[in-house]
Amino acid sequence: MTMRVVFLDRASLKARMRRFAFPAEYIEHSKTAVEEIVARLSGADVAIINKVPMRADTLSRLPQLKMIAVAATGYDVVDLAYCNEHGIAVANIRNYAVHTVPEHAFAMILALRRNLLSYRQDVEAGVWNKSEQFCFLTHDIGDLHGATLGIIGEGAIGQGTAAIGRAFGMQVLFADHPPPKMQDVLFTPLDEVLARSDVISLHCPLLPATRNLIDIQAFRKMKRNALLINTARGGLVDEAALIQALDEGLIAGAGFDVLTVEPPKNGNPLLDVRRPNFILTPHIAWASDGAMQFLADQLVDNIDAWASGKPQHLVTTAA
Repeated sequence: MTMRVVFLDRASLKARMRRFAFPAEYIEHSKTAVEEIVARLSGADVAIINKVPMRADTLSRLPQLKMIAVAATGYDVVDLAYCNEHGIAVANIRNYAVHTVPEHAFAMILALRRNLLSYRQDVEAGVWNKSEQFCFLTHDIGDLHGATLGIIGEGAIGQGTAAIGRAFGMQVLFADHPPPKMQDVLFTPLDEVLARSDVISLHCPLLPATRNLIDIQAFRKMKRNALLINTARGGLVDEAALIQALDEGLIAGAGFDVLTVEPPKNGNPLLDVRRPNFILTPHIAWASDGAMQFLADQLVDNIDAWASGKPQHLVTTAA
């Protein structure tokens, strides 16, 4: 029996997709608007999505759909309750960004901790040319060795970030949270992590309990020399509170790879922040060439495993 597999937002994945291990009619769409989902998935057994929302009102019009393969780790775009109730299997990607996201986080950390953007601006403005000595020291430069790295989210990416931090000689703290928790991890109360950390890096999923986890009260608990790094989800941080924290000097700087709404077609306050202690990148921390190919390969593996009756990486009870 040939199954129909439809990738709704293929342009989000810059990698080669290998053939499936079962007879398949495979269809790709570069991108898909919400109003196009039902027509494009008509008769489909498997939907592949990255950021295309699959809500109950859409899913209810797709009675033949049996599986949703998410081309990402985060699956908040899928109505899991509906999928569980109606027997639609949902699988996500595991451990594909364990190197690329931590490396991106540390690129931001190093740039901010050593004030590289400020120094680059000064060089471009001709400050070095006018210096009376071989260098000029107009901005503080902080080492990572001996500093404290607070991590919220102890999954594979959080653990990868911790490994790099330890290699720099940093003390690593993992913030405590409700279950489920990673085994064999020593947890520290969140308020203590906020108060003690020189760098705080977010690596947790966006859930009702974590939305706006970092609000103005959290910023007020942080060190004035602290950096906040978010390569996870935009909704984890109250963006207005972040701007206030930067304006009032509650923290020393921030590096973000995510926004609450992506792409920010209607604008976003963080797009207007023009200061050397804030870095904003367009959700690319995950997107190294190696990570994307790993993702594409596992995406096919997930679908093949489900089709063979041995599903893997499910986030639903349906198989």
